[in-house]
Amino acid sequence: MTERFSRTRTFAAPPERVFAVLADPTAHQHAEPTDWVRDAIDTAPIDHAGQMFAMNMYLDLAGGDYVIENRVDAFERDRSIGWSPGTSREGQWQAGGWWWRYDLAPSGAGTDVTLTYDWTDTPQAFRDQVPMPPFPPEYLDQSLEALDRHISG
Repeated sequence: MTERFSRTRTFAAPPERVFAVLADPTAHQHAEPTDWVRDAIDTAPIDHAGQMFAMNMYLDLAGGDYVIENRVDAFERDRSIGWSPGTSREGQWQAGGWWWRYDLAPSGAGTDVTLTYDWTDTPQAFRDQVPMPPFPPEYLDQSLEALDRHISG
């Protein structure tokens, strides 16, 4: 069974503008329809696969405030960017078992932006604590809408 949501929205902005926002951790709170994503701890732009960046987060189901450490898994400038959230324990980063990815494709004067969320590898122990996925598929539509508003704002 595929445990994945994927949604696409056409933005009026060119791929390089969309990508620049997605590669800026300080802008991630604007690509989310709630207050789940807070501020960036690591503010350097994302510029390569393997890069780590941390974010302050908040989710009642996860116990309130927490920090998520993301490993960049996909990076092709102006085409795709994605990361796997996780945490460090005893100096070792461990993936949570889910990932986010944005794929960009030119569309006329704009960009088709596809957002994918996959939770296939989330361990059962975590699922017992936080039901997966922690939101409905429409959350991705709302996320893309928030990102589009921020870019065109």
